[in-house]
Amino acid sequence: MNTRINSNIEQLYRIAAKPERRIIGLMSGTSLDGLDVALCRLCGSGSDTEVKIEQFRTVPYSDDVKHEIRRVFAKEQVDFQLLCVLNAWIGKLHGDMVRECLQMWGIPPEEVDIVASHGQTVMHAPKSLHKKYDFPPEGFGNATLQIGDGDHVAVQSGVITLSDFRQKHVAKGGEGAPLAVYGDYFLFSKRGENRIMLNMGGIANFTYLPASLNASEVFTTDTGTGNTLLDAYVRKSFGKMFDTDGKIALAGVVNPRLLAALRDHPFFDAPFPKTTGPELFNIEYLENVAKEHKVFLSAMPAEDVMATLARFSAETIADAVRRVMKPQERYALYMSGGGAHNPSLVNSIKELLPDCMLGLTDDLGILGDAKEAVLFATLANEALTGGETSFGEREGVPTVSMGKISFPK
Repeated sequence: MNTRINSNIEQLYRIAAKPERRIIGLMSGTSLDGLDVALCRLCGSGSDTEVKIEQFRTVPYSDDVKHEIRRVFAKEQVDFQLLCVLNAWIGKLHGDMVRECLQMWGIPPEEVDIVASHGQTVMHAPKSLHKKYDFPPEGFGNATLQIGDGDHVAVQSGVITLSDFRQKHVAKGGEGAPLAVYGDYFLFSKRGENRIMLNMGGIANFTYLPASLNASEVFTTDTGTGNTLLDAYVRKSFGKMFDTDGKIALAGVVNPRLLAALRDHPFFDAPFPKTTGPELFNIEYLENVAKEHKVFLSAMPAEDVMATLARFSAETIADAVRRVMKPQERYALYMSGGGAHNPSLVNSIKELLPDCMLGLTDDLGILGDAKEAVLFATLANEALTGGETSFGEREGVPTVSMGKISFPK
């Protein structure tokens, strides 16, 4: 009896068997700036992965899109129907943005093999942040939720889509973040150089890449805030989306009492690996901390609050990095994300980590603003052709192949 293979599966098999693949990586972070779209050409897999960025663009979110996402973003109580419709709507929107970019670049969808879609995070809930629930008796496990359904991305873009990468990480015992560890190891490891890949988005995280290239020693963790408190406060106090070039923070003076109060949270003493998000570090955190420690924000120049928030991010990043540095060894730290464009934040990190060589991922051939999107393209490539690199059976870095597959027809 002849068994006929679905044409979609046949196409996927052909893509996996190609010597190189054209993959679009999509990333929209907690800062809600827009959708990063990186068209990449990838060959190989695992530590033999090679990637070239052919095109990159950030498609900005309109104010209306930001408003709708913020209605459900990192909130304990939401309109459930709105969350349901946003899942499909964001998927269609991202698919449209892919089409728009391809038209701008003069590339038909048929010439792209895969779209790797991260989706839009609306809730990150590691077990440590939801202990209030008493059912089941042992408590719920780690959880995370990204909206922007992959089927809608696939249908709208016309390209096979891999999406929802974080769920497999959670299913295998991780917290769903940071996922940069996999792509960081495949793309940026270098024998003979201890590297720290620091990404400063809304939340800051880093990956430690040992000079030995031993995957079982690779380490990743969130450190706390990157830009999320800075962006939230500048929106509230200045009506801006972010502090361009860190000018507001640079005009202020750090308030030691507020800084100490911000740092007084058990998250910073918790063992690695750990993850967090705007569910914890938000404008209410700032206001509650100030009230509890009798620091009067209303009596403080807004520029001083911004300077203090920038220093808060820098100090918690530097403290976390120092915890993995070994005496007598040299380290190179490469920055990416929106925070890499903030001189107030970067200057403090340089001051706090004088023994680190500081650079940008741009110096390694990957544009910092495109890095997260490229890393998800790399995860899609790994799901198709690799998945065999062992990171050891450790909490936070499970050895997994991630991504759910959606076909456009």
